[in-house]
Amino acid sequence: MSKAIPQPVTDLIEALSRLPGIGPKTASRLTYYLLRAPDELSLTLAGAIGDLKAKTRYCSTCFNITENDPCPICADTHRDRTQVVVVEAPLDVLAVERTGAYRGLYHVLHGAISPVDGIGPDDLKIRELVVRIQAGDVLEVIIATNPGMEGDATAMYLQRQLAASGVKVTRLARGLPTGGDVEYVDPVTLLRAFEGRHEM
Repeated sequence: MSKAIPQPVTDLIEALSRLPGIGPKTASRLTYYLLRAPDELSLTLAGAIGDLKAKTRYCSTCFNITENDPCPICADTHRDRTQVVVVEAPLDVLAVERTGAYRGLYHVLHGAISPVDGIGPDDLKIRELVVRIQAGDVLEVIIATNPGMEGDATAMYLQRQLAASGVKVTRLARGLPTGGDVEYVDPVTLLRAFEGRHEM
């Protein structure tokens, strides 16, 4: 960047432009907005980012993001412990919870198998899922990976890994659009997908 731009401004533009969905122009707009905004906005933002890293962790059971371990869902004794929905990301948990229809537990993989991106089964929380299923009272694993090549490959791999456990393995019905992400699906479509799930 130009030497006319102070280094702290350049640093923030570069940091923001590394975030998904934010290019250099948007990063510049955000940076200059923060320069003009009241000090408390910048300080609140900085504090929230600091708290995000300092005060959150993964639940040791489901690997969702939480402040306390276990997370509120895993700690809730009223949840159905015989069902576990497997999702790719924490935002997918929020999408399923918005339906209000599912009362079981979750397992967050933190991605999907994608050889093109160098992501294999060992990079995901699959081993932890298998151990969890072998050790517990789970009767059904509902695979809710995103429809598409990576999500389908992950679902097939999970099905093979769980076959020996004797647990029922189902997958959400194709009410979800291929190539779409679970986190962006409206609650009605997601609810229909749950109702139409099938055994693998």
